[in-house]
Amino acid sequence: MEDFEILRKQLIWSRLISAVEEQAQTVIRTAFSQSVRECGDLSAGVFNRRGQMIAQAITGTPGHVNAMAICIEHFIDKFPVDQMKPGDIFCTNDPWLSVGHYHDVTVVTPAFYKGQVVGLFANTCHIVDMGGRGLGPDSRQVYEEGINIPIMHLAREGIVNEDLMEILRTNVRNARDMEGDFYAMIACNDEGTRRLISILKEFDLDDIEDVGDYIIQQSQDSIGTAVRNLPDGVYENKMTLDGFFDPIHLKACLTIKGDQIIVDYDGTSEASIFGINVVMNFCIAYTVFGVNCIIGHNVPCNAGSINVVEVRAPLGSILNVERPMPVSARHVIGQMLPDLVFGCLAQAAPDKVPAEGAGAMWNPMFRGGKTAISAEVLASSPTITKDFDVITFNTGGTGGRPLLDGMSTTAFPSGVRTPPIEAIETDYPLIVWRKEFREGSGGAGQYRGGLGQILEFGCQDGAPFSVAAMFDRTLKAPKGRHGGCNGAVGIVRTDDGQILKSKGRQTIPYNKKLVLEMPGGGGYGNPKLRDPELVRQDVLDELITSQAALEDYGVVLTQDMQIDKSATQTQRS
Repeated sequence: MEDFEILRKQLIWSRLISAVEEQAQTVIRTAFSQSVRECGDLSAGVFNRRGQMIAQAITGTPGHVNAMAICIEHFIDKFPVDQMKPGDIFCTNDPWLSVGHYHDVTVVTPAFYKGQVVGLFANTCHIVDMGGRGLGPDSRQVYEEGINIPIMHLAREGIVNEDLMEILRTNVRNARDMEGDFYAMIACNDEGTRRLISILKEFDLDDIEDVGDYIIQQSQDSIGTAVRNLPDGVYENKMTLDGFFDPIHLKACLTIKGDQIIVDYDGTSEASIFGINVVMNFCIAYTVFGVNCIIGHNVPCNAGSINVVEVRAPLGSILNVERPMPVSARHVIGQMLPDLVFGCLAQAAPDKVPAEGAGAMWNPMFRGGKTAISAEVLASSPTITKDFDVITFNTGGTGGRPLLDGMSTTAFPSGVRTPPIEAIETDYPLIVWRKEFREGSGGAGQYRGGLGQILEFGCQDGAPFSVAAMFDRTLKAPKGRHGGCNGAVGIVRTDDGQILKSKGRQTIPYNKKLVLEMPGGGGYGNPKLRDPELVRQDVLDELITSQAALEDYGVVLTQDMQIDKSATQTQRS
């Protein structure tokens, strides 16, 4: 009988995963904006009546879903579950209560069955424009960054809050996409609710409280067991990032004791005066994700697996800022935390942790039209585009892994996809002139670092445009591990070689193009131990040069691209 009950719970768990994945796919299929529809910058999940996450969709980003896992309790505090009514929908984009900046909106819908709330469905989506300056690091206060939606009704008993929608429509640049995405988020949770009710009927359940508690406890126990398999101790790591004007120093102290992990960021730089700061929930989200990547990659992400890791960051530091500090580009720091945590875990589990990668995505926020460029450029330009505002999501390489090369142009830890060039050029007057692997950007190693990429952007008819740069790793390269070499630093420039800043809004003049050369991941292990045939194949694939094969790997290739075994043996000895 006990085995039957375990099997039954496993079936329910599988159904819940299907439900939240269908929830996520619904918002992708119905969203208006490219950031959701093409790139998957979203999350979706189901929660119990206490606001604890039971299951999350596979589709989505850890920054979204892990922060969302923390924030649902804030909704319940303001609107108790027993006071919710069928048709009620709630939302917020408050950075300190949800996912860290105004552009991520969280929508929560109570699921009713037999007259009672049996769970809560939530999703978070990236809205390209929420007013203010728009996405970018230039603001000096959060009030400049857009509209703050406090936790409030998006709909009451099935009637959409038209007052809220009208305020939003009149304060954003692209009201159509914004409003369409809000309705897509409503549909997303509706689909989750429909699927949950079907599950309850199938398994003759009145709610999911008991099975949810079981799932959460199983996950917590599994992560706890994984932690106990690590040696107790205190492990430290540091990282230096570009910052806006001055470098940012991140410091992590990871303590393992029994079945608990504490990550303390004491010693990290103070908050920046620019919008690259991180709120505590986003800090927790990527810290927990980093830990679980190494010790719990087979464990479901829910309240149980999140609770095992305690995260501390000094109030007022760049990883735990207070209002009204600006936070719009918080990803450029927050997405570096998994690599920082990896450096700690590499001391406790040296054979499980990859080398450092590019970390934060390279997400230029493009803007065109008369109001988007400097007055000097406007006066001298023979052509100006129509107004447009668009973000593209781009990626560098990940670090070499134990037994595997790093992944090229892969969004880790974000998970957001790069939009197709065709989608960009169809909807906006941007032209992508070049998109290719950045040869040699992956650090040499027994397992090579993943390559970054080169992207070259221009405007139709050579028109000028502006870009809000939110990039990092242009000063300090991703580090190799266990004898692997560092990856390449990133470069931000125009096509005629002018170096641009890694952060801040800048104008690309008439007939010029923006070139982004993204960082590559660090290598893993001694390069001289790499299989010579793999080195040869990298040269044939134009991932590295013949010169790099010789200098970095000690592999000698003949003119017809065969391995000179004798010369290679001499080079490697």
